[in-house]
Amino acid sequence: MSGVTMKGTRRRMRAGAFALAALALAGCSSADGVAGQVGDAGYIAGDGFVTEVPLEERQAPGEFGGPLADGGEFESSELDGVALVNFWYAACPPCRVEAPVLAELHAEFGDEVDFIGVNTRDGAAQAIAFEEQFGIDYPSILDDESAEAQLAFTGIVAPNAVPSTLVLDKEGRVAARVSGAVSDTSILATLLREELER
Repeated sequence: MSGVTMKGTRRRMRAGAFALAALALAGCSSADGVAGQVGDAGYIAGDGFVTEVPLEERQAPGEFGGPLADGGEFESSELDGVALVNFWYAACPPCRVEAPVLAELHAEFGDEVDFIGVNTRDGAAQAIAFEEQFGIDYPSILDDESAEAQLAFTGIVAPNAVPSTLVLDKEGRVAARVSGAVSDTSILATLLREELER
């Protein structure tokens, strides 16, 4: 291949990379996207940014449900009081970083807060292997085929960065979102306590 052709190829590859980066940034800041928009090529990694929703602006997601990784079905009507909803999948590196943190939070708050995972890509075997590896004891919906859980939050808080973690208040409304990996328990523990005490 000639030097001119190689330079042209590199230039096109660089332009393509910039275009993908721009799309990723647009996805991270979008208010109405969903995790499924990322596609099979990769994931949009959030930055751990916390968004708290004022009481008067809170909205409940649509009803959602689906098959659970360990068998059975889940319906969002089963959530009772304050809840934590985590969007994840097994091959997502930030999801692996935050999994032990979520396991620790569940151990601390599991008696008072409902925890539900939403696996956006995997089949049951992959999801279960991940949960066993990281000691995740709460259930996860397999949402890859229907994207029902992802779509339920469209227009309220878009979990378009995987992982995303949502805190729902006692009325089932979105109270807060952490976009990106949760690196320690302090932020979510504070958000959960605030909602439990409200």
